[in-house]
Amino acid sequence: MAATLTLIAIKARKVIRYGIIAFVVIVIGRIVLIFAIDVYKKVVPQPPPPPTVGFGRMAALPFPDLNIELPELEFTISTPTGALPAFPPQLPVYYMPLKTATLFSFDKMRKIAGAFGFTREPRQETDTLYNFTHPTIAATFKADIVYETFSLSFNLAADSTPLDTRAPDVQTATSAVTQALRKADAFPEDLSGPVTHEFLRVEGQNLVRALALSDAQLTRINLFRKPVVISEEINYPTVTANPKEGNIWFIVSGARDAGKTLIAGEYRYFAMDPTKVETYPVKTADVALEDLKTGRGYIANLGLNTSGKVTVREIFLAYYDPNVPYSFYQPVVVFKGDGEFVAYVPAVTNKYYGAE
Repeated sequence: MAATLTLIAIKARKVIRYGIIAFVVIVIGRIVLIFAIDVYKKVVPQPPPPPTVGFGRMAALPFPDLNIELPELEFTISTPTGALPAFPPQLPVYYMPLKTATLFSFDKMRKIAGAFGFTREPRQETDTLYNFTHPTIAATFKADIVYETFSLSFNLAADSTPLDTRAPDVQTATSAVTQALRKADAFPEDLSGPVTHEFLRVEGQNLVRALALSDAQLTRINLFRKPVVISEEINYPTVTANPKEGNIWFIVSGARDAGKTLIAGEYRYFAMDPTKVETYPVKTADVALEDLKTGRGYIANLGLNTSGKVTVREIFLAYYDPNVPYSFYQPVVVFKGDGEFVAYVPAVTNKYYGAE
């Protein structure tokens, strides 16, 4: 009987020991398997779902006419790596709703004009374009009541007092612009991108670049949309038809009279709906370069390259912010080179442009 109990105890200990070993092996095996799967996913990531292309084919990007004769262009690629960059296979395209006239369009624009000090009744120039004059100073405010775009101009020939004081510094000038836009309820949330500036002075009838603030009479401020954020590590800047100018810009004087602070400006902002988005396939950098060579791009700035020979130093993706009404906020391939050369090529593959 004692021998039987001893055998049972020995077998029980073996069962417990092997059970513990099996449990440990299972736990360790599960951890190793999860780790291996995680490593595999990182080394061999799952392909993204196919592009949704839910907007169908899009109208061509509204690049402006250059109105200049370009030389025959010859490109040399000299990037830091010596190679063309790799682009993601697809990127989002956002819907830009086109505005239409309403019963309140005129009243809304009159309120915006009033915020800038233009309180007189305007003169109607076309069905949608109105011209406001300032009640006390030599300035005009032209506005499209449907698209809510406008321009501001001060007649320095009639009143040169805004030039009598030194130009404001960048922070002061930027604050003057943003405060005026906020007062007019014309400062949307996504207008929080980079701010660029240029110091200016008057020579004869022209505004020319000043070398420094101490030499300037005016300060120009350009406002841009914020970048398109794809992830914490990836975002794409905004570019405009003129690489040096925002679609919203103002020239600011140092005058103490509030009515003479902003002496010129343009506001061409078209809203983008971040909730209405589709993905589209992106062409490779070599395809974009071939499009540029064959005239399917837009030369935003020829710069000093009048001979036609261009050395390209940077190639990257950005989003094009149109300065005219258009339905889609979408990526472009940017080519930047020596002599201030800048060109854009639509980044979406060519088959998704044009009528169905």
